[in-house]
Amino acid sequence: MSGISSLLPSTTVTPQATEPSAMGGRASKSSFGAESTMSLLVDSLKDRLLFAVPKKGRLMEKTLELLAGADIKYNRAHRLDVALVQNHPIALVFLPAADIPRFVALGSVALGITGQDVIAESTHSEQIEELLQLGFGKCSLQVQVPVTGPIQTVEGLSGGRIATSFEVLAGELFNGKEGVDSKTGKQTKVEYVGGSVEAACALGMADGIVDLVESGDTMRAAGLHAIHTLMKSEAVLITSKTPHPSLTPDLQSLIPLIKSRFAGVLASKKYVYASYNIERKYLDKALVITPGRRAATVSPLETEGWVAVSSMVERKEVAKVMDELEKTGAEDILIFALDNCRVGV
Repeated sequence: MSGISSLLPSTTVTPQATEPSAMGGRASKSSFGAESTMSLLVDSLKDRLLFAVPKKGRLMEKTLELLAGADIKYNRAHRLDVALVQNHPIALVFLPAADIPRFVALGSVALGITGQDVIAESTHSEQIEELLQLGFGKCSLQVQVPVTGPIQTVEGLSGGRIATSFEVLAGELFNGKEGVDSKTGKQTKVEYVGGSVEAACALGMADGIVDLVESGDTMRAAGLHAIHTLMKSEAVLITSKTPHPSLTPDLQSLIPLIKSRFAGVLASKKYVYASYNIERKYLDKALVITPGRRAATVSPLETEGWVAVSSMVERKEVAKVMDELEKTGAEDILIFALDNCRVGV
């Protein structure tokens, strides 16, 4: 597992040099004579699949919920950015979301969770395989300008100043065919701003910005509006297209297992299980209302001409679906919450 020591935090105990024992013991000892946290941790990672997860923010919160739902149990020591999973040969590595694409692409870690926007900005997208969209961290990367400003098109920003924390993606947009002002011949200037990008226009630092938009509240509060969307993004489970040579078949088999568990957790949050009885003559209309995730299950009842139907229904549509089923002639309509499931991915 190359590069693992670089993932470990700088707060671990610094080992002191000692002579190896006559039995060939390790030389890495702390000042108390015990093996250091780092040496123990590095040894314990050798036979584990390394899984990079965001170390802060909303992405981390949602990722930890996903891990809990998938029954991936771990203990994370205070200030330590590596946690050993208790019930699988997996080690979680907590990293900044922006660093995860690089570590996954280079094979330093086998799996990772980060945003699609971060992957695109990293320039490692060609080396990364997207395994599963996770449905959280949704946002749009947009070009924004002042609502009352003179510039209201992407073409109008040519030759101007752009503030952004997405230099690569903004550079590709503005320094391509639209990046040179046709009158002055000036190149559009893309400048990096690490935070509070939305203030750049009001402060006279930029003519427009390229930034992420979730609800749009921050953008509107700054007097900005979007004139172009570069991409839509959400959190994804990723792996390298070229796995590290040390990824054994046993560890490799954990990747589809984790993907399947995550998909099940996400489906259980999105869907509920609907069951109802209906006369067969109304079945076709009912199946239009409850087609199921793949297909509904239909079983005959003892009562002549009646069937029982079971189907997965989107949670957000439950009330509407029950109303429509009742109008169609369905009876005994029951809704069951899903704790977990397997949906096939």
